[in-house]
Amino acid sequence: MLKWFQALMPKEDRFFDLFEAHSRTLTAGALALQQVLAGGDGVPAACAEVARHENEADQITREVLLAVRRTFITPFDRSDIHDLISSMDDAIDQMHKTAKAITLFEVRQFEPDMTTLGQVIVRTSALVAEAVPMLRNLQGNATKLNALAEQISALEEESDQLYDTGMATLFKGPARADPMAFIVGSEIYDHLEKVVDRFEDVANRISAVLIEHL
Repeated sequence: MLKWFQALMPKEDRFFDLFEAHSRTLTAGALALQQVLAGGDGVPAACAEVARHENEADQITREVLLAVRRTFITPFDRSDIHDLISSMDDAIDQMHKTAKAITLFEVRQFEPDMTTLGQVIVRTSALVAEAVPMLRNLQGNATKLNALAEQISALEEESDQLYDTGMATLFKGPARADPMAFIVGSEIYDHLEKVVDRFEDVANRISAVLIEHL
């Protein structure tokens, strides 16, 4: 009876607009982080750009959580909306943590595997940005959404491998002459790998919505 009643009630489609707006901050943040990892004198400005996009994402997240409390009929379960937007926000929060660590240690040059991890983050953010608009039609886009989730998981595995090889190279190279280089480098690697982990969390939340609502 409740499902029949909900089917007749208009849903609050503004949630989808907010999800998509947040996904755009993820893409912009990832591109800014890639600029950070390019190194050089532009690092501080690029870090500031990451922080700006993270602030925009926070505002969108607050709007979503407020709308969840105020909206009678939501596109899907309130807990799913909360978990999805929170996982998206965690991804850009982790980008911001990466930028803050780089700012703290005043890093201006980055290892090749760090740069490659930045490219993986950009690719993963693009997949999330492609997936999020498809939430408007879960049934029609189920196959595509599952395929995108698998691609994100594959990139997460790639990031794990880059982390391992990067750490090994760091230990055998710069750390031999400067132990502090290993401490700083390992922290940056850890933050970068966690960004991709958080994107996989987003993919898992999308998959959970599909399982529950199809």
